[in-house]
Amino acid sequence: MPPILTAFAASPDRGQGLARDMRVRWALEELAVAYDVQLLSFAELKQPAHLARNPFGQIPTWQEGDRTLFESGAIALHLAEQHPGLLPRDPDARMRAIMWVFAALNTVEPPIVERSMAWVLEREQPWYAQRLPMLDERVRTRLAQLSTWLARTTWLDGEFSVGDLMMVSVLLRLKSSGLLDEYPQVATYVARATQRPAYQRAFAAQLAVFQDA
Repeated sequence: MPPILTAFAASPDRGQGLARDMRVRWALEELAVAYDVQLLSFAELKQPAHLARNPFGQIPTWQEGDRTLFESGAIALHLAEQHPGLLPRDPDARMRAIMWVFAALNTVEPPIVERSMAWVLEREQPWYAQRLPMLDERVRTRLAQLSTWLARTTWLDGEFSVGDLMMVSVLLRLKSSGLLDEYPQVATYVARATQRPAYQRAFAAQLAVFQDA
């Protein structure tokens, strides 16, 4: 029986590929790992059956035999360690690729998520217009730093790795903001990654869920 990935039955992003199951789908396509998908409603996310997999009631989760994982970064890193293709063989390069996974999730993503959540929850509030420039500046700081790094390399460190996969997944949350366009090095990096056939297959798979809903 193939492993099972959980995903939204009706994703809030309406098939734009921004839900966190997309990160795992992309890794699975890069690694040519077969899998099944279990689609869950928002109500099912809070039921005991799912809370036994993820106590926070979120997607994605990954079930592989008796093994269950949650958190998209943990799942992608596990898959990269189990199957060749997303982690270098050289120990030092492997360590650096893992480092970039954490950089994406711990350093680059937080200000992006803060900006996104402010738009969702606060855009009708009178203080939003005053707060947005501060949020944008925090994001720009990280984009500028990343742009400087990418000026000297095609991918973050050597060949495309799980670190790039996670970094690009994080950056894609900015695609409707216009901020990526201010940093051509970063925008080109994201475009290069999303042109990969594995990304295209993963995107099509998650889009089909929205279109079939």
